[in-house]
Amino acid sequence: MQARPGPPPAAAGPPQARPGGETKLRPLACTARPAYERRRLHFRKTLMAQNFRQSEILTIAREAGKVTVEELAARFNVTAQTIRRDLGDLCEVGQLTRVHGGATIPSGVIALGYEDRRSLASQEKDAIARMVAQQIPDGVSLFMNIGTTTEAVARALLKHRNLMVITNNLNVANILATSPNSEVIVAGGILRRADGALVGDVTAEFIAQFKVDYAIIGSAAVDPDGSLLDYDFREVRVAQAIIRNARKSYLVADHTKFKMSAPVRIASLADLDGFFTDVAPPKSIVQLCAEHDVFIRTVENATRPR
Repeated sequence: MQARPGPPPAAAGPPQARPGGETKLRPLACTARPAYERRRLHFRKTLMAQNFRQSEILTIAREAGKVTVEELAARFNVTAQTIRRDLGDLCEVGQLTRVHGGATIPSGVIALGYEDRRSLASQEKDAIARMVAQQIPDGVSLFMNIGTTTEAVARALLKHRNLMVITNNLNVANILATSPNSEVIVAGGILRRADGALVGDVTAEFIAQFKVDYAIIGSAAVDPDGSLLDYDFREVRVAQAIIRNARKSYLVADHTKFKMSAPVRIASLADLDGFFTDVAPPKSIVQLCAEHDVFIRTVENATRPR
């Protein structure tokens, strides 16, 4: 009968002396991880770090409007090549758009979601709103259009008395409805459920019935040539009617709007009376406003010690 083969021999360790001069091989314990397992663990750690970094990059881009390779490499202590790969990945899935030296959030034809807009530069919007409220006296009439900055202005006006506010923004109406000192008139039109906006020809015709003291307007973007831009042509028609039917028109926009773009033109800053923002605008906009007697008020200057 043929003997069954036994188990394979264990790996031999250093020879061990036995009585009588014989030697015995001691099995060698294997404590090191196999190479493939080490590679797998390294890959998982790298992927986790990459996912975290890309998530942070998106957060920074949404807050600032733009990110640069140089700044991100310094912030995360990685090479510029690593950041370029991250930006390439984010651009490939449509989260960012590549520009020279970095990337921006996509803003050419699609607007950010309402919640994203509301959280973007929220402190700056509140500071702008307080500055605007100081310029609005009691007992006046106002237009207030669509936008999260105009909503911040509505909150800043809650302590004003005897205001008449005409708005196509349901959020503005709901904010001012809590004040017993203001009359709120809501325009009709097509409801845009995403942000509580009322838009369209009916809304523009409704606005044309009034002639008010002040218009507080926002826009999706401010072009370097001074053009105020937005995404929805129905909304733009309403904004244009607001400007035509106000004695004084003020733009409220934070610094992120200088880095945005949108396809529909509302008006030029040259058509307005004032611009309230948080930091100094680009030189081309400053020059345009100076040439057309449009004042600029910045939070940066208002809070600077004298």
